[in-house]
Parts: sequence; C-alpha cells; structure tokens
Amino acid sequence: MIISASRRTDIPAFFGDWFINRIKEGFAMYRNPIRPSQVFAVSLLPEDVDAIVFWTKNPKNFLDKLKYLEDYIYYFQFTITPYGKDIEPNIPQKDEVVQTFIELSNLIGKKRVIWRYDPIIISDKMPLDYHKEEFEKLCEKLSLYTQKCIISYVDFYSKAEENLSKIKARKLEDKELLNLFDELASIARKYNLSIEMCAEDIEACHLGITKAHCVDGKLINELRKEKGFCDVREYKKDSNQRKACGCVQSIDIGIFNTCKHFCTYCYANFSKNSILKNIQKYGINSPLLCSFVDPKKDEIMIKEKNGSRKLSLNGILGEELDNSKKIEQPTFCGANEFYNNWLEEKVSSYIKNSSKV
Repeated sequence: MIISASRRTDIPAFFGDWFINRIKEGFAMYRNPIRPSQVFAVSLLPEDVDAIVFWTKNPKNFLDKLKYLEDYIYYFQFTITPYGKDIEPNIPQKDEVVQTFIELSNLIGKKRVIWRYDPIIISDKMPLDYHKEEFEKLCEKLSLYTQKCIISYVDFYSKAEENLSKIKARKLEDKELLNLFDELASIARKYNLSIEMCAEDIEACHLGITKAHCVDGKLINELRKEKGFCDVREYKKDSNQRKACGCVQSIDIGIFNTCKHFCTYCYANFSKNSILKNIQKYGINSPLLCSFVDPKKDEIMIKEKNGSRKLSLNGILGEELDNSKKIEQPTFCGANEFYNNWLEEKVSSYIKNSSKV
C-alpha cells in the first residue's frame, strides 16, 4: 500500500502536525471526493505502508518532523517554478524555496527529492525564451541535489480555465509543445539531469524524455531494497488517474480546496472561499484532514489490501463491535489469515468518543 500525501493539497507545507499525529496514531481517514459521505480508514503502520509520496512546494516547516518517519520509506515530489506572486501568491521567495530543497536533499539524499518544473505556462509575458532562461537558472542551483526533473504543460481544466485566461495563458499545439520540451531537455542534459514528462499525451522518447511515474513502483522497490527488504513488490497502474499518467496505485489522504498557496493554475484548489471555509475545520487530532466524522451521515469503510468493507455504526454506538461483518482476508502485511481488528477498533474508539462531544 502506497500513501499519497497529497495530490490534493500541500500537507508538508500546511498540515505537517496533523500528518505526524496520524503517524503516531497509526491510521488516517479520508473522504471519497466523488462521494463525500463515504469515509475510508487506512492503516499507517510501517508494516502496512510500502511508501509515502509527499507532494509539496514548500516543506520548510516539515523538515524537523522527518525524525518521525525513520521506519518508513518515503520520497518527495518538490515543485519549484519561476513564477511570481501574481501566479503563486503564497509561495516564499524562490531563493528561500531553493535553499529548503537543498536542505531536504542533504537530509534524505537526492534520489528521494524529485524536482517538478510544472506546470509550464506560456503567455506573452512568459514566452519560450523566458522558460529556457529560468529553467537553466534552476538547473544550475538544483542539479547537485536531485537526479530527476519532471515537467508538464499546464492543463486547461474547467476549474482553472478562468484564472488561466486572466494571465493570458496559451494553449499549445503538439508541435509547439514538443519544441518546448526539446529545449528544456537539452538544458537538463547539460546538468546531468534526467527529464520526464507527466501525463502528456504526446510521444517524446525521441527527445530523450520518458514518461513520468510520479508514484513510482520501480523507485519504491529500489528504496525498499536499500532499507533491507528482499522482496520485490508488483504495483498496478492507478486506474483512477488519467490514461497518460504513469503512476501506480496509491491512497491519497488529502482533501481538495484546502491548500493556502492559492496558485492561479491549480485545479485541485480552485475556490478561495471554499479553501478558507475548509481550513476552519482543521484539527490536528482529527483522523480526517479539515473534517470530522458525522456518525449520523457518514458511511465508514475500513480500507483493506484487497478492497474495503463497511463498518457497522449500530454496533459501535451501541458500545459493541458488529463481529458479524468480518471477512476472512489477510492483513496488509500478510501476518494473519484473518482480518486484524486493530484498525476497526481504533476507528470505533474515535467514533464513540466523537459522538459523545
């Protein structure tokens, strides 16, 4: 099981205390973004988690929390772009972010800090030459502290299109996009950086650009081997992502519309009012990020290795577990022929206590 933390929001930047409390408690809960009343509980015990993938633009306040992750395999997808406050209003000055990147790399190694130069936005104010110049400046600063750069062109999702039109972002034809990627790949090679493209429908292998696997099963197996694990895990493609996405399956514990970076191009955090409303619900002790379980409205699901099963709230609120719903399934770590009650008991205890408040 791979934990994504998170494509939907910047957990290291804004919710590090919450995440570490989840590590200490050994589990987290998250809402189904398509069906918000469905809440899943997932184990975060080291033996149940193959790896954690962090997505961030500013993990400065998270660096002192890495000591709690010594038993875990993890790596960072770290975005640094050249944009100013008009596009990324709450990102610190880029020299400060670069310094954080360097510090993180020195702490955990450059294999585990992957630089993302995305999304790329072309406009009259930011033409190709602008990106060539700024990309090379960042390559010069970061190349000693990472092995890989992932690029992608901005997606004109309906939720972001209005904001993108305000900065006069251009849609590119495939030929223009290939030319852009070719120029950046040439620069990256000068600095011995491999370059990959994220979820693009065009073919660019002839340019030396391979398809990105941001949640990367191969890398996770390499990191597992370095940590002393002998087995090689097989991971399936994540069918919940776009067809062009190379990621393997993961469980994302974030929530949309909670990121306070307020980036113009963001499709996951597109309503400032919703963001401000949601972050008022933030509680560092809640299993859910910026949310709380409502036993009267929510359907609670226990996430298992081979699926999920519904938890009976009647039994919980009646001060006893409903044992009739158990399924003969292995635990995440395969230590028992039958499903382990540990996670169910943790979730039940939380719901009982919260229902009394």
